[in-house]
Formats: sequence, C-alpha cells, structure tokens
Amino acid sequence: MSERIVVVGFGPVAARLVDELLPAVRSGLAHLTVIGEEADAAYNRVLVADLGVGRTTAEALALADAAALIADGVDVRLGVRVRRVDRARQQLILSDGTSPGYDRLVFATGSRPVIPNLTGLNPDPAAPVLPAGVTALRDLADASVLREAVAGGKRVVVLGGGVLGLETALAAAEEGATVTVVHNGPHPLGRNIDRGGGAVLAASLRDCGVRVAGNARSTGIESGSADGGFSALVLDDGSAIDGELLVLSCGVRPRTELAEGCGLSTAAGILVDHKLRAHHEPHIFAIGDCAEVRCPDTHCLECRAARGPSGLVGPGWRQAEWLAEYLVLLASGTPSEAESLPELAAEQPGVIVLKARGLNMAVAGDVSAEPWDEEALTAGASDGRARRQIAQWADPEHGRYVKMTTRAGVLEGLVAVGMPRTAAELVQLFERGAELPADRSLLLRLDGPDQASTAGATDPERTVCRCAGVSGTKIAAAVASGCGTVAEVSGATRAGTGCGGCHEDIKGIIEKHFQGVVA
Repeated sequence: MSERIVVVGFGPVAARLVDELLPAVRSGLAHLTVIGEEADAAYNRVLVADLGVGRTTAEALALADAAALIADGVDVRLGVRVRRVDRARQQLILSDGTSPGYDRLVFATGSRPVIPNLTGLNPDPAAPVLPAGVTALRDLADASVLREAVAGGKRVVVLGGGVLGLETALAAAEEGATVTVVHNGPHPLGRNIDRGGGAVLAASLRDCGVRVAGNARSTGIESGSADGGFSALVLDDGSAIDGELLVLSCGVRPRTELAEGCGLSTAAGILVDHKLRAHHEPHIFAIGDCAEVRCPDTHCLECRAARGPSGLVGPGWRQAEWLAEYLVLLASGTPSEAESLPELAAEQPGVIVLKARGLNMAVAGDVSAEPWDEEALTAGASDGRARRQIAQWADPEHGRYVKMTTRAGVLEGLVAVGMPRTAAELVQLFERGAELPADRSLLLRLDGPDQASTAGATDPERTVCRCAGVSGTKIAAAVASGCGTVAEVSGATRAGTGCGGCHEDIKGIIEKHFQGVVA
C-alpha cells in the first residue's frame, strides 16, 4: 500500500518537497496530497515586489504547475484551508468538508506578515483584512496593488527598514514612484548592520531617490483619501508622512497555530529535531519558515545556541530536499536506512545582499564590535582563542564603506557598501571560512579603477546562487549546453529561483560565454 504523505501549505518550500517526491509518486511508492489556502499553486513569494513594479510576470514567478502535478498523480487541493489536525485518527479536517488521512504529515505553512498595532489599523492578526491603500506585499493580489501605485507615480510609504522593505522601496523608486522608508532606530537594517555601514547605506538610499525617515516611531494611520483609503502615516512626534499607499514590511511570524491546535510543541516556530520531526510525534514534520530546529536533547550544544526559523528560502529548500529523501526511505520499507541517513547539516550564518541601480551592499555575521571596543574585542578570547580584530574603511562622500571582523584572520562578520567586487570576495571568504590576507587593503583595491579589467576573474567554483546552492561552474555548463537567458539557466539549474539577487551574476556568465564565442 502506498505511503500517504500530506503536505499542508503550498509555498516555495512545499513546492521543492513535492518536486523531490514526484518520482516516488509516479512509481506508486507514495500517495501525495498537497493543500494550499491560496487559489494559485506555489510561486516565488520573495519576488512579489518585482512583480509589483512590473519587472517580472506571474508566470515567471510560478514554481509549480497544478495541472501537471495532478497528471502525475498528486492530489492538489487549492483554495482549501485545514481547520484541524486529528492526530489520534491521523486525519485532517478541511474547509471543504473532506477529511484526508495521512501516514506522514508535513507542515510547510510558512509565515505571515507582522501587522503593527497602529491607530486605524487593528485587524485580526490571524486573518488580517487591511484597509484600502495598505498592503503587506505577500501575495499576487498585493503585487497588483503596488503595481497600480507605481504605474500612477503615486507616493508610497514603506514602514520597516529590513531588507525586503528596502528592496521594495528601491524597486518602486526606480520605476517612478515617490518613496519614503520609515523605520525605528538610527539607520536601516538596524538588526544586521553596524552604525557606520548603516549611515552610508541610508545616504546611498537617498542618492537612489528613496527618502529615509529614521528614528521614527509610527502610532497610527490616516484614511483621508477620496476613496477612504490610506493618506498618511502618523508619527509619535505628531508629524505625518503623506502617501497614497502604505507598504507594511515589519517582519514575519511563523504560522504555528494549526500545530499548536493539535498539541505540538512550539516556540518561535514548530519545534522539530535534526530529522525535522515534531517533538514526540514521529508521523509529523515541519520545514521552512514555520519550522524551528531545536531537538529535545537539552545537552545538544548545537541546539543550545539555535535561533528561530531563518526566514530564508535557501535553508527551507535544503530541508525539503533532505526530508524528501528521508520520507522515501520510510515509504520504501527501510526504516533502518532512513534512521542511518546523516542528519540535516546545520545552516551557516546567512548573507544579506542588497542590489539596485547605484547601490550594492553585503552584510554577514557579527559586525557589532567597533575597532576600539576592547570589551567586545576580547569577548570569547580565552583558553588560547584569539581575540577579535576589526579592519574598517569609510568614504561616506562616495557611498563606500567596508568593515571586516576577524578572529585569527578568519572572517566572523563583514559589511560592504558601494564596493561590489570587495563584497563578492569577502562573501566567498566568509562562506568558506578562509583566512584573509594579512594586508586587508588588498581587498579594498578590488574596487579600484585598475581592477576593472579583472572584474570577472573570480573563482568559477564560487557559489553564485546561495538560495539554491548553485556554483558558477554549473551555471557556465548550462550556458555552454544552450541556455541563453536567466530563465533558461534557472530551469536547468534552479539558480536564480530564490531571492533573485544573483540574476545579474548569471547574466554576466551568459554574456562572458557569448563574448568568447563571438571572439
């Protein structure tokens, strides 16, 4: 009898799991049901802002074809909500009145946007219905709202200084909208970047046409437009920032309510062990934004320092790929092989990349320490462990800033604003755990005018697409085999199907190949 696998949620991470399980479905080893609340099959939610400013299409964002999956034998149920999970009977109670059973249940419910508690904006957080002129920019309908505002050259207010909010602001400003970013704290990306880098980043945003209102605490919204929609964001000092569209970019919160409702353990996310199994429930798993890997073993050092869900698509995809292999082994009747499967490797610290016309930034690791902060530099330096060292360089006038935090010559954190080649090299060194050159200024020279001719002379084995883990060599091989566009490379390698930050690098590899052919 086929193993009944049910996946709750149909976002990018669920789509990868379904894709990996298809061979088992086609062979009859597994019967797969995927349940999505939205009427659309999985699409790349990370690039919804690009859709909203007209840079891509809904078709290009699609990650799954429901009709094709149904033809392959997958039971796809769209526009259906799971009301309850009955763990005792191993079945789900759905909004359409059906009750499918499961042998293995996978939560891939993702996350929902955080809706701030503002006067005039107090929707139900579990099912937010936002007033006219306010959007959280999470789905295709939200993208159409932004598209209308950008096409009309309207004033857009972005509340939140995180990377998604900044990407939305930059894209909308580039396409003709008047954009203001409002954030609490001295500079954007306050949780990730240091003071110097944040100041240069804010100045660079202004140079790109984005207004920045820092140290601003919002208290409410005004709805005074002709159609009763959003007209201004009110701040705690009594001032107001006028606009015709408010984009909420205040973070996300894992969707755990369904898991909590059936008695599963949760913290920031659904608690799972290193095999992605829910605590004390071997039939239920969780992956992606809703999953928090923190095993029940109180002596596990890795879990002691673990944080909540990463919120990044790359780690979710790697979880999906690992879990698919594990589920197939269970379905094939080889539980011993499944249990001997090496546990999912711990994720390395993520790299935040922000790219736009006239702005390039990369941030990774811990960059909070300052060069003369003796207490921070000596923290953790015991039992022969080296102290931290800081190398820092700034040229605010020209929007350039670099900071390197090292221990024994190895990068623990980096900030690079306005230095794209230096940033690319530092990111490679950070991800490899490689030692920096003793003369740190050598890295700064990568962005000098004498290095322009060697801009493409980077390591071909470098990871170009960090979301999907695709190297430059693999992309170059796809191009050599006939892929001539980013879309074709994405179809062949999955590179560029995540955050989209590597699209320009992929284009560069394509152009380099065809220049060589012409020559």
